[in-house]
Amino acid sequence: MATPVMDKSQPEGGADATAEASPYITAVFRIRRFNPEVSDEAHWEDFRLEIDPKERVLDVLHKIKWELDGTLTFRRSCAHGICGSDAMRINGRNRLACKTLIKDISPEKPITVEPIKGLAVQKDLIVDMEPFFQAYRDVMPFLITKGNEPTRERLQSPEDRERFDDTTKCILCAACTSSCPVFWVDGQYFGPAAIVNAHRFIFDSRDEGGEQRLEVLNDRDGVWRCRTVFNCTEACPRGIQVTKAIQEVKRALITRRY
Repeated sequence: MATPVMDKSQPEGGADATAEASPYITAVFRIRRFNPEVSDEAHWEDFRLEIDPKERVLDVLHKIKWELDGTLTFRRSCAHGICGSDAMRINGRNRLACKTLIKDISPEKPITVEPIKGLAVQKDLIVDMEPFFQAYRDVMPFLITKGNEPTRERLQSPEDRERFDDTTKCILCAACTSSCPVFWVDGQYFGPAAIVNAHRFIFDSRDEGGEQRLEVLNDRDGVWRCRTVFNCTEACPRGIQVTKAIQEVKRALITRRY
């Protein structure tokens, strides 16, 4: 956190008259802590600190780790909402810590930070992402084609590209999947993110693996487990219409048109 620099070019005799009020506020961060090497039980720990409300939750987590408690553990990489690695529950909602400003989450009350739900917690805010990525791999998230290797680029019209544009925005943060009540209850459910990434290729006019993906999602743990709660759409930090994509995959399974 940068230290405010006071403007020294002030009128004579009024050194304090033009000094700006400090932008910092006192806030309490209540973080869910878990260390399997110390205890089998998780607990809440409070950190009270001075922060600029225009800072992000990720900035505060950095301050806590670097200045107050070096054992605090969380994931982050790009810190700009692209890598998706810092998804966590902030004040009871799935968000990216790097995109959440303090001023937008009622800093006058304790701000709660905890790991996303439905995946095993490994330490503090870190969960085991392997089941999530296995579901992603199971839907074959890559272009499938037949025949010989093409001699030129596979062309696609702007209209065909627009058909699946929304679902190309997924950053695999797991915010949608870990906000789903069905996924909380049954970790075998593929989950919204896997279905979104299947949608991206099912509706790609260049792809020839749509039937294979639809058969994968037609499983009892597939797309039919969705109860249309809309938690996934609300949780997506990229604004993807997740529930709409899931409904389109269901319709494709029924009509076999995509």
